[in-house]
Amino acid sequence: MNLKQHIDHPLFAIIGEEAAAMGVQAFAIGGFVRDLILDRPVVDVDVVCDGDGITLAQRCAARVGSPKVSIFKTFGTAHFAYDGFDWEFVGARKESYSKDSRNPVVSAGTLEDDQKRRDFTMNALAISLQASNFGEVIDPFNGLNAIAKGEIKTPLDPDITYSDDPLRMMRAVRFASQLNFVLDNESLEAISRNAHRIKIITQERITVEINKIIESSRPSVGFKLMFKTGLLELVFPEMHRLQGVEIRDGLAHKDNFYHTLEVLDNVAENSDDLWLRWAAIMHDIAKPPTKRFQKGLGWTFHGHEDKGSRMVPRIFKRMRLPMDTKMKFVQKLVLLHLRPIALTKETITDSAVRRLVFEAGEDIEALMILCRADITSKNERKVKRYLANYEKVLERIEIVEESDRVRNFQPPVTGEEIMEKFGIGPCREIGTLKQQIKEAILDGKIPNEHQAAWEYTLEIAKEMGLRLREI
Repeated sequence: MNLKQHIDHPLFAIIGEEAAAMGVQAFAIGGFVRDLILDRPVVDVDVVCDGDGITLAQRCAARVGSPKVSIFKTFGTAHFAYDGFDWEFVGARKESYSKDSRNPVVSAGTLEDDQKRRDFTMNALAISLQASNFGEVIDPFNGLNAIAKGEIKTPLDPDITYSDDPLRMMRAVRFASQLNFVLDNESLEAISRNAHRIKIITQERITVEINKIIESSRPSVGFKLMFKTGLLELVFPEMHRLQGVEIRDGLAHKDNFYHTLEVLDNVAENSDDLWLRWAAIMHDIAKPPTKRFQKGLGWTFHGHEDKGSRMVPRIFKRMRLPMDTKMKFVQKLVLLHLRPIALTKETITDSAVRRLVFEAGEDIEALMILCRADITSKNERKVKRYLANYEKVLERIEIVEESDRVRNFQPPVTGEEIMEKFGIGPCREIGTLKQQIKEAILDGKIPNEHQAAWEYTLEIAKEMGLRLREI
């Protein structure tokens, strides 16, 4: 295969010319070549040469107007941004590993050495930048065939590949999920044998790969592979514990692992928001510890939404996920995820809708996407009924929000106004009055307007023995 017509950016020819002037050869390699063949967007270009990659980068940068070159001597790499692409240069190398680290001992090598050290055959593809065979694909491990078959294979013995750098196991799963590829049987078996090696990888690197799996178009692919190979139990034990069905007195509950994956895929069809997808993963995370069997009633998971919301910070902290508004967002959705579904099972009152909108605030749309995704059942009539009621809830939310404006609720009567009118300082009574006003608005007793709220305040204040200040 020759990809000359696909690498028409003038810098590719310049790289070849400068390499020749140095007496070395240069090649585009790795993910750039893979994505070029798969017709995926490319912005990163990796260049390898059988010589000094840093010098080659500096010479090429000078040829195109001397953009700033970042040099990383420890890794023997250099990088610069030019014309919408990130260009990274490195000298060809070979690697050797010790058992207790994924950081290799590196030495200079040939292009063949460099291709052998790559994780997958599809990432070992190189494109010649020499004038004599410009654009020719160098494919010693049948990477083109693997791409054509949608298969993830390793260039060398997979046990060596995955044991040397166990992060490659997560990368294999991630690529399968992103590209909708399959792992060849040898890789599946090798990952299963070497899954325990993931313990030498930092949590930050593992979480990066998990997030990329979650962001793929069908994240369930990656999670099923992690479960099948034993990785999930090691990197996300709480999710692993969701799997399984228990039967007692002829009554079974659903498999909450596969239900969660169905909800996750449903959310992925409607939103690219990583944290909403995390909420889908976590929405039933507390079902295992809250599972109970009641005679005559069957399986229950009472309080799993509350316990699940309290599990979120602990899991986020362990997985090195952000402990900020993103965590709070996930926590809120886990806590509230049953509320819209509960409304679909009963007569929808404006008061219940107001309280839902008030508690969800700006996250009401995200909550409703999660709620819609959570309507899963093999009973088509049940699903149809729930979906119809779900649409009614959406309509009521729109109507109530338009008339009552409780999404970003601010008390129409402020504490400062109460203190001024009644001539009192900060005290518990002020909080009581404001709470009563809020409850009256949410219950629909008074409109969310200042005049009505003030008149109601006077009534409650009188009952509490408070009197207006004489002026």
